[in-house]
Amino acid sequence: MSKTTRATQALQKAGIAFEAVVYAYDGDANRIGVQAAEALGVPPGHVLKTLMALVDGKPVCVLVPSDREVSMKRLAQAFAGKAAQMMRPADAERLTGYHVGGISPFGQKKRVPAAIEEDAMRLQSIFLNGGQRGLQLCLAPEDARAALDARVVRLTA
Repeated sequence: MSKTTRATQALQKAGIAFEAVVYAYDGDANRIGVQAAEALGVPPGHVLKTLMALVDGKPVCVLVPSDREVSMKRLAQAFAGKAAQMMRPADAERLTGYHVGGISPFGQKKRVPAAIEEDAMRLQSIFLNGGQRGLQLCLAPEDARAALDARVVRLTA
């Protein structure tokens, strides 16, 4: 597996420090982010899942702890919208250029507005998908926020 992806290249170009960590990806896992946390030996709240959603029909990228669910009401409010829904997997792959299970918030084909769960900002480091299945990037939450110009809000119920 290559540790060089569009995601790692985007972070390097931005001058953001990160550690690329390879783990045994299980595509049959019920919750891929939780499985990644178990494989990495870290609490599930430290691994953030990258979700692609639509707010009033416009695409957004949402980062929430792997063991929590995003509130559609809070998601819509975060982007000053009325309604939110998850993007269909095929649409998310087409928009980001990544495969489901390997969607990174960094280096997507088209940059979209992003939001990160506020609880994640209290952690020393977080793990985010590195752009392919079985690759996580460990970095400071503030660095992730800055790289994405993400808004920090309560997204989970």
